[in-house]
Amino acid sequence: MELNADFKKRVVVHSDQIDWVASPMPGVDRRMLDRLGAEVARATSIVRYAPNSKFSAHTHTGGEEFIVLEGVFQDEHGDFPAGTYVRNPPTSAHTPGSEGGCTIFVKLWQFDPEDRTQFRKYMADELNAPVDGVATAVLHRDVRETVTYSHLDAGAVLANTDTGGIEMLVIDGEVTQDTDTLGKGGWLRLPEGQALSITAGPDGAKVWIKTGHLPFAQAPTV
Repeated sequence: MELNADFKKRVVVHSDQIDWVASPMPGVDRRMLDRLGAEVARATSIVRYAPNSKFSAHTHTGGEEFIVLEGVFQDEHGDFPAGTYVRNPPTSAHTPGSEGGCTIFVKLWQFDPEDRTQFRKYMADELNAPVDGVATAVLHRDVRETVTYSHLDAGAVLANTDTGGIEMLVIDGEVTQDTDTLGKGGWLRLPEGQALSITAGPDGAKVWIKTGHLPFAQAPTV
């Protein structure tokens, strides 16, 4: 399956307008944002766990990165409330689920194959002091990518000129980019060579941004 798989094109998705699609596990549904591959895929999705649903135990051969958007995500490593950022590198394993239900933004098969660093962070705790109405936390950085989380005051402008492509998820509030207004759940991907400039709406915004990663995009080799 290929979905938004041309990484040389700008893509905007208003995820709240996408139908939920059932996963192989009852009670776990997905909204797919981009995808290369079948059930094993390089994928970016929003995943919803119904109360008391879970996946069976599995190993992330290609790694898994996610943000808890709503509720509490759970596995044998602990409870992960909304606002938590998690990186489970290649070879890591768990049994994910949620007693009360949760929604996460998740990226699969997008790690350096040699990465073995596993961690979780509560994103708001990492924020630096605001500059011109924008407070930013660097969640992760390596030679392939940089991952940040930012709070924007109403009307504040955030610009990013990093190379290697830019991807953004609006976690709360709304932003305007070019002629598009993206609300909560809005997802944007800009190809190599395009810079990002967003302006927060009247209630401000919270955004997650990843840069530098698109040149490494490929389907899993398994």
